[in-house]
Amino acid sequence: MFGKLFDRTGERPPTDPHALPVPRRQKNGMYTLRALGDARVLALLEAADEGDWEAVKAALAPFDIGHDQLVLGELATWEGLQDWIVRAAEEDKDHRATALLISGARHVAWGWEARTAARAVNVTREQWRVFHERLHIAEQHLFEAAELRPEWVTPWRHLLTSGRGMSLGLAVNETRLDAAMRRDPLNLDIHVEWLQQVQPRWGGEPGQGMEFARDAMARTPQGHRLGCVIAMAHIEDWVESDTQECLETPRIQAELREAAEHSILHPDYERRPGWQHDFNMFAMALSLADERHAAKRVFRALDGAYTSWPWTYMAEPEQQFARHSRRRG
Repeated sequence: MFGKLFDRTGERPPTDPHALPVPRRQKNGMYTLRALGDARVLALLEAADEGDWEAVKAALAPFDIGHDQLVLGELATWEGLQDWIVRAAEEDKDHRATALLISGARHVAWGWEARTAARAVNVTREQWRVFHERLHIAEQHLFEAAELRPEWVTPWRHLLTSGRGMSLGLAVNETRLDAAMRRDPLNLDIHVEWLQQVQPRWGGEPGQGMEFARDAMARTPQGHRLGCVIAMAHIEDWVESDTQECLETPRIQAELREAAEHSILHPDYERRPGWQHDFNMFAMALSLADERHAAKRVFRALDGAYTSWPWTYMAEPEQQFARHSRRRG
């Protein structure tokens, strides 16, 4: 009981006035996080569902989607958004960059919905056609958004994804990475996207992603969410490995524990809307490494809050989250 009421320092954590009530839990004690657990994000998604551009703009006021990938990511996966957002970009010249950014991000996600997560050899010719058609539209909109608002980093994050999907080559995506890093050198989402780019399944070399992650970790301030890059690098290594127990070594356990204590478990870590996504990255990595001490603290903080990423790398992701959560509860 007291573990839920107080943080590890013994002090009651501050109450978030925008936090959504925890929904009714499943029998296994978990629940799926919705709208980043934030009432303002929920209002934004409800406005998007209604196709109400004026309400969307009003709901975006507390956020900076030019830099906040989590909020933009919620919009990007919203079904039906593509049916009206292009029209908003055409009609609202004062907010054209915002509408184009949202449209570009949505078309990237919509493209991947057409392609599916199947291996390339199992994707049909029609799926490839639709995939590339949607990514082509995404690139047009994202480049224009980036030109209209050159200080924004989020267009470049999605251009990395579309560039990888369209197989534009390492040189093109390195240029896009450089553009993103100039704007925000500590952006976690940019780093996670690049981790995927340099995996062997996308043409990278073994160990390249881990080297990139460790270089990033070396310049990460204490309490910064960029520390999650270490968790994702080990998860990516696990995905590439033929051995399920490849992370169960004392060295990897120690590295993950130290990265968690440096970032999400550090007192300076700020729990912004969607912080549960960061904790889920570490929850999965620590579970795969069979590291128990830090994993227990991470699952206790989550208190059943599940995010599909990165657990979708596993078969039956929800069941895996619940199983590991119970083991360390």
